[in-house]
Amino acid sequence: MAQTSPPADALDGSFADLVTDRALRGLLALAMALPYERRVAMMGAITRKVIGPLAGYRKRAEVNLAMIDPQLTALRRRQIAGYVLDNMGRTLIENYSNKDLGARLATTEITGEGLDALAEAKAAGRPVLFLTAHFGNYEVPRHILHRMGYVIGGIYRPMRNPYFNSHYIRTMEDVSGPVFPQGRRGTMGFVKHLRAGGMATLLFDVHDVGGAPISYLGQPALTSLSAAEMALKFNALLIPYFGTRSGDGLSFTPTLEAPIPHSDPLTMMQEATRRLEARVAANPEQWFWVHRRWKAPKTA
Repeated sequence: MAQTSPPADALDGSFADLVTDRALRGLLALAMALPYERRVAMMGAITRKVIGPLAGYRKRAEVNLAMIDPQLTALRRRQIAGYVLDNMGRTLIENYSNKDLGARLATTEITGEGLDALAEAKAAGRPVLFLTAHFGNYEVPRHILHRMGYVIGGIYRPMRNPYFNSHYIRTMEDVSGPVFPQGRRGTMGFVKHLRAGGMATLLFDVHDVGGAPISYLGQPALTSLSAAEMALKFNALLIPYFGTRSGDGLSFTPTLEAPIPHSDPLTMMQEATRRLEARVAANPEQWFWVHRRWKAPKTA
């Protein structure tokens, strides 16, 4: 069963969190009053021109880009960061517009080498773990696979603002299958879901303080091995998927890649990282460069 959200007055957040959430709710309400195409374009523009610069996201994206590719000019870094912010805003409102996004994807097909393996796993009742990243719109493949008859849950990292988190998780619950928060209780539910032959997705491209240092775009990035560990423990397929945004800003090319072969957790997550690197190399503006992906490990 999907997690239920507590009422706003029961949440333990700061006054600043509450004010931020109320402002964002107002913006979302304004956007949702517009036709789908206009609301997506509007949220992209607002995030690119207002929210991103004010929140420091544009600067962080430019710093990360300069670290990874010192040959990029300042102008090119600014251009890529602008596209990144636009994609983030579009992704946010798309995921709040689940029904409209689903309608938009009604005739979109997912392709890739993983389709046959996925069908075989479903027929055999074998669990499946999908790996994805903050790239394009990461919920698009789940929408399409749900339309095809697959029930896909997920595990997520709760946001720091509890007021925003309480309604954002509903955007994940409304797509397909149960979602579970990171932490002991959520992980127990997630494991139970997999043991029963369930399917679920994880985003693996965020800093994990207890993770292994894996080279990502040429720099060491602490990466969780838990997806590979669970795949090995429960004999689950580990399949990367991505939803790449098209040039019109509204449609997508979703891809289900070949399963990552079982070996050891580090090797498997290195391969997952390599798959993501290939996507970012082809479309650098679609990965969320605003993340603090390359934090240094904590010292004792």
